[in-house]
Amino acid sequence: MGAVLLNSLGLFVIILIGYLTKRFNVLRKADGSIISKIVVNVTLPAAIIVNLQALEVKNQLLLLIVAGVSLNVVVILIGHVLSKKQEREEQEFLMYGVSGYNIGNFAIPFVQSFMPQAIPILSFFDIGNSIMLAGGSNVVIEGLTGSNEERPSTKKVLSRLGHSVPFLCYLIMLFLRMLDVELPAAFFQLAQPIANANTFLSMFMIGLFLELRLPRKDLVLVGRILAIKYGAGLLLGLSFLLLPLPSMIKIVLCLVSVGPITTFGVINSVAAGMRAEVVGFTSSLSFLISLALMTSLLLFL
Repeated sequence: MGAVLLNSLGLFVIILIGYLTKRFNVLRKADGSIISKIVVNVTLPAAIIVNLQALEVKNQLLLLIVAGVSLNVVVILIGHVLSKKQEREEQEFLMYGVSGYNIGNFAIPFVQSFMPQAIPILSFFDIGNSIMLAGGSNVVIEGLTGSNEERPSTKKVLSRLGHSVPFLCYLIMLFLRMLDVELPAAFFQLAQPIANANTFLSMFMIGLFLELRLPRKDLVLVGRILAIKYGAGLLLGLSFLLLPLPSMIKIVLCLVSVGPITTFGVINSVAAGMRAEVVGFTSSLSFLISLALMTSLLLFL
């Protein structure tokens, strides 16, 4: 228990350092975009490659790809049912807020610091999740809300996936491991220091992006969004515990269920007409809540 709390405290301190460097004008929020590009295109792919080097491809893991798609649809439907009485902008904000699982920027850095042996499980789940984040969720949400916005075509979804370095690393490593191809040990030794930097840079980036100021009149909306998101997440987590699954898969599914709002959720909510400051504050608060909830789950699972 002490090790989990200390590790989690370390992650929080990194987020706090990132936030304070922005508050004291050492760095700017815009610098977070540069770090984000480094994480997505360099350190996260390295972490994926290193942690999948000894992957054994099993049917249960392949089913996690399907779970990554289907669970996105489930939470979108929950958001739709619970937001029917809201205006369209708020309804789409809620549905984008609860949909998607923040794997690359949060779950992988978090799990990497606690139990790196769970990264393969996260990776398979994120293959399906990435399909939804690349446009699948837009199609479902806009279909449910009757939005007139142009829906992403299959070509556009495939183009987004084809330009996603982490997604391509998932597929390449999956393909290599299915063929039982072994890459040279020196290759992984070179990638290891880069992979080790992923947790720090990801958490530091979150600190730079934190926005903790919001007019009081919007707090009720933010509270409702977060209550539905984490209420649904905890219920899903409880249902996973009751399923006849390996314990590691149960733990991973529980953790991702209470993860923070995704970057795509933020972008799509603003595109749907929700005010950027409300979306930014909600997203920032979700990172802090998720850190506390995921730590608590690790303590008790």
